[in-house]
Amino acid sequence: MTHQMQTQWDPSAARAAGGLYLAIAICGGFSIGYVPMQIVVAGDPAASAANLLANQGLFRLGVLADSAVILFELAITVILYHLFRQTSPTMAMVALLSRAGMIVIMGVNLLFWVMSYIVLTGPEAFSSDQPHILAQFCFDAHAMGVFVWQLFFGAHLLALGWLVCKSDAVPNFLGWGLFVGAFGYLIQGLVELTFTDIALLDQIIIALLVVVTLSEVSFGLWLLFRGGAPTRKSENQMAAAA
Repeated sequence: MTHQMQTQWDPSAARAAGGLYLAIAICGGFSIGYVPMQIVVAGDPAASAANLLANQGLFRLGVLADSAVILFELAITVILYHLFRQTSPTMAMVALLSRAGMIVIMGVNLLFWVMSYIVLTGPEAFSSDQPHILAQFCFDAHAMGVFVWQLFFGAHLLALGWLVCKSDAVPNFLGWGLFVGAFGYLIQGLVELTFTDIALLDQIIIALLVVVTLSEVSFGLWLLFRGGAPTRKSENQMAAAA
């Protein structure tokens, strides 16, 4: 009976979650990965300011993509709770709250990013070097903010990975990938926020982030194309029970 309940997902909700996963990956890769690399020059406020002013269209697209990620995150957080609450209400709530905490930090992070534009395009932006320095501070705060929300996201993935492993609606290896790979986000966040520089940790982080990225994409694709259909394991269990 328990297994049967766990596999009775709403297919449209599962597919919506899968679509949101892929949309977040695309928008987030653009706004968090590509755009800052084109604008921010570490330790050079003048160059960062010049890059932003020369690429204002790209900056605005990044803001739109970041805003979309936040909205998509709100939706997928609720959907995942809906899908997994029968597996474990407590752990599903942990996953929901930790991802909600991540969303709050992402919103604050977006504010820092937008403030850099406000500082540099103000009426006295070029009267001194102070606006450049302040904008660079906003860029640096935005970069560190990413490592803060990674801590919340890592906690979310630990809970989500546990839920996937306990559920029979998704292959267990995806759950293990999410659970183990979550330590990539957690370790990287702690390393960057404590200014730790250990080469071995960097290599471990890269390996774990590869694992979790592949697991997240595979999990999203599974939800999108399977729509919560029972796995072969669960079908065999239900047949045996019958």
